[in-house]
Amino acid sequence: MMSNSEEVAFKLSDCCVLKIVKGDITSWSVDGSSDAIIEESRLVQVNPANGRMLGGNGADGAIHDAAGAQLRAACYQVPEVLPGVRCPTGEARITPGFNLPASHVIHTVGPVYNADKNSKKLLENAYRNSMIVAKEKNIQYIAFIAISCGIFRYPLDEAASIAIFTVKEFGKNFKEVHFVMFSDDTYTMWVNKANDLAPLHRTNKAGFFSNLNCCFKTV
Repeated sequence: MMSNSEEVAFKLSDCCVLKIVKGDITSWSVDGSSDAIIEESRLVQVNPANGRMLGGNGADGAIHDAAGAQLRAACYQVPEVLPGVRCPTGEARITPGFNLPASHVIHTVGPVYNADKNSKKLLENAYRNSMIVAKEKNIQYIAFIAISCGIFRYPLDEAASIAIFTVKEFGKNFKEVHFVMFSDDTYTMWVNKANDLAPLHRTNKAGFFSNLNCCFKTV
């Protein structure tokens, strides 16, 4: 778990909590065994990766730095599907988390806004395929950043809608889905968008939901 973080929780389904957190995704973990972060890779936490999956700037580089050299080595073991590309845009791959608190890193590649064709569909696929990969590996807790909202310049308002609508499809497959946002603007946009999307229900109390059984109770 992360200390000194802001957090708002919503009911995603009868058995799943959506949490929007202000903090550093490299510090995120729930149980260290069935949790994963997303990296936006140019290859795979969900990590905003590049297609090569070998680290880069921003969250991608921070995740690789925190995970250690073993993550880069593991990414080299992922087969190339095209010359120099291990994870095409909208797809996802998974590796161990190594030195990260989370047990796994899911690498995905988001679209470049107004450069990639069908960027909305590709962004949906980046979230959806990350969750499919997590489900296949019996991941129960998953944490995303705001995919494509950095140097790929996806507008926060549209990206937040896509992200929240897409993860709702998997409300029965996970115990908790987190969005871990580093900047105030991104955190606020995700919280506001979640408030707009009924029937999600909000609580401000940390620990309102049980991490063990996802039941909902007043305290």
